[in-house]
Amino acid sequence: MKRRVVITASSAITPIGYGKSDILKSLKQGKSGVGKLIDDGLLTKHIHSGVFGTIDYPIDYEFKRQFRKTMGPVAYYACQVAKDVLESSGLSQEFISSGRLGVAFGSTHGSPTVQRDIYKTFFNDLDSKFSSIGAVDYLRSMVHTTAVNITRMFGITGRIIASSTACTTSSQSIGYGYEMVKYGMQDAMLCGGADEYDTTTVAVFDNLLACSVDYNDTPHCTPRPFDAGRDGLVVGEGGGAVLLEEYESAKRRGADILGEIIGFSCNNNGGDLILPNLEGITATLRLALEDAGITPGDVDFVSAHATGTKMGDVIEAQAIAAVYGDGPLVTGLKSYMGHTMGTCGVIEVILSLYMMEQGFIAPTLNLDNVDERCSMLRHTRELTETETRISAIQNFAFGGVNTSLIVKNGTTD
Repeated sequence: MKRRVVITASSAITPIGYGKSDILKSLKQGKSGVGKLIDDGLLTKHIHSGVFGTIDYPIDYEFKRQFRKTMGPVAYYACQVAKDVLESSGLSQEFISSGRLGVAFGSTHGSPTVQRDIYKTFFNDLDSKFSSIGAVDYLRSMVHTTAVNITRMFGITGRIIASSTACTTSSQSIGYGYEMVKYGMQDAMLCGGADEYDTTTVAVFDNLLACSVDYNDTPHCTPRPFDAGRDGLVVGEGGGAVLLEEYESAKRRGADILGEIIGFSCNNNGGDLILPNLEGITATLRLALEDAGITPGDVDFVSAHATGTKMGDVIEAQAIAAVYGDGPLVTGLKSYMGHTMGTCGVIEVILSLYMMEQGFIAPTLNLDNVDERCSMLRHTRELTETETRISAIQNFAFGGVNTSLIVKNGTTD
């Protein structure tokens, strides 16, 4: 039997704020969280892009030392938002450790800052510093470090899914968590993703000529989703988590229902590993609607992946138009904080929940002149007060991985 799956808690650490009030303030004021790239004394001089979506505020981590020793920066983000979610959820420790709560959480590639130190020792200082590589360094750096540090810190013994599919990491985590609960394999799932600041990530995309370079002196002016003057993506960092629960159980215990996941799809283009694919993306959007059992006209808002790349935005606009026409409002939320990599899906789900609850849709920042090839959509050009019943959040990743999540407003039945 298929079960309804609701979202009962959320938390996000983003370049535009940590927590609901700060993030909402930034969205309503049109505040960008993109700043100048921090000089690492090594790679920065080789990188053309000089901008980054950075967490530039302190976070008070109150983790015991026994947990901190296996955590790199990315796991700190992950465990902090997981802690927020579990504390606000009202779930008992008995349930948390019962095996009926699982974790679906990931990152793009673990902790690159820890990996950098390990590789530097391997290739430059092996004779003198080999002993400095500790037994826990792999645990701090490994690709599934976020998921397993969460399970360890909170005593979670249920299913574990450690997705690592670049830009679809956390949306895939939410989707797989949704399926776990929907089909009765778990009663609840803690889902999300995190990625940390490191210039190696910027260097990868910079080398592919995918990064923004024209606004290094005016970081707040980039990225520019769907704009004629866009020149590439801006790498960012952050963390986000949501708690998914079976509807009847959540209702019985009086949990706050923030939203409901009603549809999910994930597929692959089956071809080029870098270039976006219109056919593959379009199929993903339609499959999510089919899973939700709704029509395109039922969707009020589309949170576009919209990274600000030359061809990516055009292909996505064509896919949205093919499926939705010019019906729903469309916003590129990465315009506020850059591309937070494996975290972007969960952050965009959380921001969509906030906007649905508050009755507004934030505009795409820096959308001064819509590219003619993207002009067929109903772009959100200014803050719009409106009742949103259903939102679609879509993300696409290198490797040809596509996801779409359909989320229903928690304040409507």
